[in-house]
Amino acid sequence: MPAPSLPSARVIHVDTRGALILEEESPETRDSRGIYLPNHIEPVSHIAVDVGGSLAKVVYFTRSPEPPSSPSICATRGSPPSTISSPRSSSPSPPSSAASSPQNSHIKRSGALTPLVLDAPNGTNLSNLSHDMLRNSMLRRTSQHFPGGSLNFERFETEHIDDCVDFIQSLIERSAKVNGVSIEDMRKSVKIMATGGGAHRFYEMFRDTLCVEVRREDEMECLIEGLKFISLIPDEVYYFSDELIQSVSHPHSVSTAGSSSLRPSTNGELERPSPNPPQYSVSFESHPTPQLPCLLVNIGSGVSIIKVDEDGKYERVSGTSIGGGTLWGLLSLLTPATSFDEMLKFSEQGDNATVDMLVGDIYGQDYSRLGLKSTMIASSFGKVFKKGGEKRVYSPEDISKSLLYAVSNNIGQIAYMNAEKYNLDRIYFGGCFIRGHAATITTLSYAIRFWSKGTKRALFLRHEGFLGSIGAWIKNIGPEEEL
Repeated sequence: MPAPSLPSARVIHVDTRGALILEEESPETRDSRGIYLPNHIEPVSHIAVDVGGSLAKVVYFTRSPEPPSSPSICATRGSPPSTISSPRSSSPSPPSSAASSPQNSHIKRSGALTPLVLDAPNGTNLSNLSHDMLRNSMLRRTSQHFPGGSLNFERFETEHIDDCVDFIQSLIERSAKVNGVSIEDMRKSVKIMATGGGAHRFYEMFRDTLCVEVRREDEMECLIEGLKFISLIPDEVYYFSDELIQSVSHPHSVSTAGSSSLRPSTNGELERPSPNPPQYSVSFESHPTPQLPCLLVNIGSGVSIIKVDEDGKYERVSGTSIGGGTLWGLLSLLTPATSFDEMLKFSEQGDNATVDMLVGDIYGQDYSRLGLKSTMIASSFGKVFKKGGEKRVYSPEDISKSLLYAVSNNIGQIAYMNAEKYNLDRIYFGGCFIRGHAATITTLSYAIRFWSKGTKRALFLRHEGFLGSIGAWIKNIGPEEEL
């Protein structure tokens, strides 16, 4: 039976002043660390779910009995490291007392959704309250308590979607207990804002199992709304430093530290993209401002390339089926890895030169006339096929690194060509494919830098895989009279 037609959701107002990205608990959560919003007051009781072909991403906001004792200590501040690294290692490590304090652990465990039933007068039916009365009641109640709370991020494999549903079920039950309300009243307050292909595929499962209202949101719209919101969080967006690009290209030139403008390089000043491009420092946008127009390259199971105009209008202009699902699927066939994180760890220890055919394998040296270094990849997996010979066994590490570069280089080239076609200088890369992985980031960033001669910039996000769910989260349900 088809779901009833529902009105469009309205956008809630999220106060991002003083927002802080909390330190991750482990390398596996480096792209899903919480964001502390110290000044946000408006209650939020809905949960956003973005279900893709490979992963389901969940975003929800929780309050706690008291805020973190020192969010400035447990927050990452985005100081540029001296050498290239993944974003997680570029942030100063918090003192051990702050990282493992019982209070911080308590926040993770006891944080709860805010049920609207708490804000209604005793015995009042919520459906009989006008929107203004309901909002004023909520603001009066919450203003008596501390403002602020944490935006939380979780992800699950879509293959095990039951784990995602069980997690949301336990969150609702815990929230009812923490707030001292019945599970029935808690469910009346909770809405599931679902996006991605799974919002349709698993609609009945979420609705019937959780016994809450489920609202489906447009996938592309959520991606853009998520990008516009998250890119305004301090230290969320990062990129490779212009200063080090200049110091490598012009060792004796004056330092350009702090410059935010791109300085074009000529073709001969930068090495062509290779498995080991020059390594640069990471810089963070500590004082972000809206940056439109731009190109968004969302790398999930497949890849969608979206052009965003200055006024926020968007259009999917390109894409490719060779994305994260391709890497995940092929490495599942070719290596013993059983998770995407394990595949990335394999790639960190591999040597693609044992698998890939390089320029040096063909010419015996650099091909200087065309500016091709001997270490450049001429053919991905080109060494594997040997006619008439015994088949060689290749290590999972070498296979993983070769395939990672093959997929990343393909995406980087398509992204550059679209940015060039639409004359866009800022290219955001999102999606769970990246995972803060240094080799992937370096490959994509340097490819954009080289092919554009320094006129375009690749930008990355600490919550890269959650754009769709963030976009769905900031959409709330309209009041009763709007139905």
